[in-house]
Amino acid sequence: MNLKGTHIRKSDMDAGKILTTTGDPNAHYSWDTGIGIGRYLNGLKEGILWGTYCKACQKTVIPPRVFCESCMSPVIEWKRLKDTGVVNTFSICHVSWDAKRVETPYLPAVIEIDGASKGCGILHLLDEVDPKEIKIGIKVKAVWKRVEERTGSITDIQYFKPYQENA
Repeated sequence: MNLKGTHIRKSDMDAGKILTTTGDPNAHYSWDTGIGIGRYLNGLKEGILWGTYCKACQKTVIPPRVFCESCMSPVIEWKRLKDTGVVNTFSICHVSWDAKRVETPYLPAVIEIDGASKGCGILHLLDEVDPKEIKIGIKVKAVWKRVEERTGSITDIQYFKPYQENA
């Protein structure tokens, strides 16, 4: 099938040959988080990290799923995870999300959460650490917002900071 389009020229627009309209459609949308992410977000509001465990392949993932993405088994169990983990990978960003230079770099990292299977974790920020001291494999712990400030979002965790067990 060959669908040919019609080019719009500025001269056609200037001459009023192109119909345009503006307005506020007053369109409101909502997003259903579903069973898995809904419980995960509610857990964040409570200061809890939830994952799911697949009985068939014995894999625990975070964020949780309602079926196993490895073996497609629908038989999962909810598992409360620790708010600690290790840095799997990281970046030192000297620009903000809108490409503006920043003095203090952002430190995004993938955190493999303790209790989840190897390679399973979440993307978040590191803080309270000198960028030169960050290494793959360092232990980190979540720094949570105060209870009254939490909204049920990943930002209920302010950031992860290095820590030593038994310290």
